[in-house]
Amino acid sequence: KAVWGPLNKTIVSSGEDAVIRVWDTETGQLLKESDKETGHQKTISSLSKSTDGSHFLTGFLDKSAKLWDIRTLTLIKTYVTERPLNACAISPLLDHVVIGGGQEAVHVTTTDHCAGKFEAKFFHKILQEENEGVKGHFGPINALAFNPDGRSFSSGGEEGYLKLHHFDPDYFSIKM
Repeated sequence: KAVWGPLNKTIVSSGEDAVIRVWDTETGQLLKESDKETGHQKTISSLSKSTDGSHFLTGFLDKSAKLWDIRTLTLIKTYVTERPLNACAISPLLDHVVIGGGQEAVHVTTTDHCAGKFEAKFFHKILQEENEGVKGHFGPINALAFNPDGRSFSSGGEEGYLKLHHFDPDYFSIKM
């Protein structure tokens, strides 16, 4: 996974070794690496950058998502859940993040869809409070993305369905 850094002068990458790296786009030189003690212990499965480019969110199979400062690789917040995470996204409109995943695919055929925890969960980006989830998939969620206007988001599931979710007007007045 990779996203462009500030002013497109760097690229932030992540992968199976659970290390986040920042690269210089002109020289290809490695500039920074995340500390494994601070970061994740398992594969980084998702990487999403904020609209203003100041921070990014990583999702991990270790059942957590982490918010990082893009310039310093300082850990800002951690969101913990009871499911392995495959996808994450940052709202361009509100201080919310959405995470998704579910039980590992190898176990899906032997599990009731409710037990697999296949829903997109919302957290307040700053307060780290978990809000309601959005159901609809009967397999792990593997992709999440907000519409650039922040008024809807999409989710893609292991079962092969892409779902487009539009927020009710009340969503924008929620005080999380």
